[in-house]
Amino acid sequence: MTLLLPMELWSALSLLLLCAFQLVLAQRITAPDEVTALNKVVEHWNLVNYLNLTIDPCTENATWASETANPRVACDCTGSACHITHLKIYALDIVGDLPGELFELKQLIDLNLGQNILSGHIPPEIELLSNMQYLSLGINNLSGPVPPELGNLSKLVVLSFSSNQFSGKLPLELGKLTSLQQLYIDSSGVTGPIPQELSSLKSLQTLWASDNLFTGKLPQFLGTFTELVDLRLEGALLEGPIPSSFGALTKLDILRIGDLSKEDSSLDFLENLTSLSMLSLRSCRIFGKIPEQIGKFSKLQYLDLGFNKLNGSIPDSFQDFTVMQFLYLGSNDLTGELPTSIVSPKLIALDVSFNPLTGDLPSAFSTEGFSLNVLGTSINAKGLSDSGEPGLLHCLQGDIKCANKLPAVSSFSIKCGGKSQKSVSGTEYDGDSEILGAASFYKSSRNQWVVSNTGNFLFNSNGPQYIANTDSQITETLDSELYKTARISPTSLRYHGLDLKNGKYIVELHFAELQMENTTSWRGLGRRLFDIYIQGERVVQDLNIQKEAGGSKKALIKTFETNVTNTIMDIHFLWAGKGTCCIPFQGTYGPLVSAIHVYQVSGAGSSLNSERKRVGRIVGVSLGCAAVMIIMSSVFYLWWIKDDAEPRHVRIHGTMRKTRANM
Repeated sequence: MTLLLPMELWSALSLLLLCAFQLVLAQRITAPDEVTALNKVVEHWNLVNYLNLTIDPCTENATWASETANPRVACDCTGSACHITHLKIYALDIVGDLPGELFELKQLIDLNLGQNILSGHIPPEIELLSNMQYLSLGINNLSGPVPPELGNLSKLVVLSFSSNQFSGKLPLELGKLTSLQQLYIDSSGVTGPIPQELSSLKSLQTLWASDNLFTGKLPQFLGTFTELVDLRLEGALLEGPIPSSFGALTKLDILRIGDLSKEDSSLDFLENLTSLSMLSLRSCRIFGKIPEQIGKFSKLQYLDLGFNKLNGSIPDSFQDFTVMQFLYLGSNDLTGELPTSIVSPKLIALDVSFNPLTGDLPSAFSTEGFSLNVLGTSINAKGLSDSGEPGLLHCLQGDIKCANKLPAVSSFSIKCGGKSQKSVSGTEYDGDSEILGAASFYKSSRNQWVVSNTGNFLFNSNGPQYIANTDSQITETLDSELYKTARISPTSLRYHGLDLKNGKYIVELHFAELQMENTTSWRGLGRRLFDIYIQGERVVQDLNIQKEAGGSKKALIKTFETNVTNTIMDIHFLWAGKGTCCIPFQGTYGPLVSAIHVYQVSGAGSSLNSERKRVGRIVGVSLGCAAVMIIMSSVFYLWWIKDDAEPRHVRIHGTMRKTRANM
């Protein structure tokens, strides 16, 4: 018995010590300086209604601690005190700048302030958050230079400051972020060359850098980022060519490069990029033939090689695609016939428009859900319900003379995306409410115009939508109904007026921004930019309807003068990769137009030949007048000589007579 008592006491003492230890753990609190800093941040951004911190912010099972909570505060309590490690204030429209107290939360590893309306600069104190691994400041209204101090956050794995209003060049110090795996800087406002110092970011898997004012060549060093899975560089003002070093990016799943200038590129670098599921190289000045190898890419679902200088035939291997859904080859110089079985079972859209292609439509072109655009080709379009007269459509190539088989007209008007209606001025607008696909066209019932669309809104949860509409009143106009619907396009939207009298025309284009919101919310931070071409000439670059009209749902009319010389009017709205992509929702970008009104200038010439004849008549009349003036001048001169030299003439004449008498 005497031996058992000490053991019982020891057990009781151990139990008491364990309970005391657990009690201490249960009472562990957040570091006081962090509590003070967090409360000041909450007060600064007026978040009291979201975060009522009357209890310790690191209290276990607090409502704001779960991964789905927003706002979210999560902590690490493994030490003697708890430290705030996660702070998420996402899409709550918080306003103001970044308070200094935020940078006193030095144990933060994850800070998400995305989709708000924060303004001002990012202060250099950002470098105090040295444990940061995930930093998201995207979709805000932050401005000023991107601070070089970001380069001191050496543990960063993900960095996002896309869709802001920054200015100046990317800081060279970002090259020190060698642990970075994801970098999102699209639509951020940065300018200048992409720094060579970024070549050290060998761990990058995702790089989104579209819609920035970058200058210089597309960097070769991007080809050394062999871990890249997703690379996007559209509308960034960069120069070609696409470096051959890109051939080493064999892990790429998504590659989107567009709108390169100056030097031409080839497709040779693609040979080993067999992991691609999405490849878009639109408007990259790509020349030469399409490699047969591309048809062997078994994962490829989306291919856009439009608006380049490709020639030769479409590879027969394109009949071997097994998962291809969207295939865009329009506006090139491709020849020959379409492969007969190019419409694979999963293909949704095929665009081969504006190529000198010949032959018949591919088999299975009438498959349900499939859309096809063959405008501007010499393909036999018989069988397409909207083809009209094939010969008339072929002449849209531009170098083929259009034959007037219908009475020529001098005007046309279209209510884009809506039903026919009459304006307050009496103009009759044709309805244009036909549902278009990702590569399709429609010819008006009166054969006066054609509309075509190319492209699809990627990642749009609302599905394919090519018409925008609103029930709101449109201001700054007496024709509100005219603007309540609009055609929209992800890439290319074209209208062709047909069988027009040749001569000078006025083109009125009517716009109203229907999707970008005019609010103080983050949803109002979107920017829609697109270009306008009339008769092949760019007349507007980077049109921002909302900015020019002074807000959303406000009417804007832009007027142009042009000439028709081949009975065809070409009005082209083109997205050049600029503007935001995802505000207020995914797939909010691309050209938008509400109505078109085209009419001939009164008294204008009827054709180019007429103009030449008119010029010839003017030249002829001018030459005739000049001849008359010369004759009149000669007569006047002779008259003057006669009047001035008469006495001398008499003497000579008299002498001659005297000489004759002597003879």
